[in-house]
This record gives sequence, structure tokens and C-alpha cells, in this order.
Amino acid sequence: MSDVLNSSKAPEPVGLYPHARRVGNLLFLSGVGPRVRGSKEIPGVTLNPQGEIVDYDIATQCRSVFDNVRNILEECGSSWEQLVDVTVFLTNMKADFPTYNSIYAEYFRSNQPARTTVEVLSLPTPIAIELKCIATID
Repeated sequence: MSDVLNSSKAPEPVGLYPHARRVGNLLFLSGVGPRVRGSKEIPGVTLNPQGEIVDYDIATQCRSVFDNVRNILEECGSSWEQLVDVTVFLTNMKADFPTYNSIYAEYFRSNQPARTTVEVLSLPTPIAIELKCIATID
């Protein structure tokens, strides 16, 4: 059994995919970024008129993406504490990893899912971080 699930609080997907899919007692989240639902706003990002990143604040983006993940989990019947695996994509590992890692430790103090962090050349929207998560669901 597989259920397609979407959140009314998280930013709309930028393609033909759901926020999450439930398979048995697992919830698989699609890639989640820091965008704001219902707008083109990306917290912590300054764009030029061509839509290219001029400046960004990785701390603001981290907090926004973690909040978006939490919203999806809760609306889909899971929770932050039920996360079991997190894959993090950063566009600038050297510059952003220390800040991201510090904020990650704040959010995951009590729950410590398995984690993989990789650097990618770019992401589909002008963001510096994206998360792909797996959680359990009752």
C-alpha cells in the first residue's frame, strides 16, 4: 500500500511529485528546501533580476528547511522525533558545513537519525540546502 501525501504548509513542489509517500509504516519525503509556501520567497537568499543568487545566509536557510520538513512530517501523521534517515544536499560544503552542522545539532539534539551530507553543484531552485528524509509513521 502506498499513499501520496501533501502538506498545506510546506512550499509547493517545483515538479510533478508529492511532498511525501507513505509505504507501510515508512514516510519518504521528497527533497525539501527553504522556500516559503505560496510565494517565490526564499528565506536568507538575495537574488539579482535574472534570478541568480547574489548573497545568502545558510543559517536562515537551514532553519527554514528544517521547519518545512517538520510541517510535512506533522501534516502527514509523523513527527520530528520519528525521523530515521536524513540526506542533506549543500551547494557549498566548505563554506556552509560548519554553520549547517551547528544548527543541525540544535534541531536534532534528542533525535539523532542516520545522516548523510553531500555537496552538489546546484539545486533546482536558487537555494543552498535541501533535505531528503525518511521517517516512521504510525
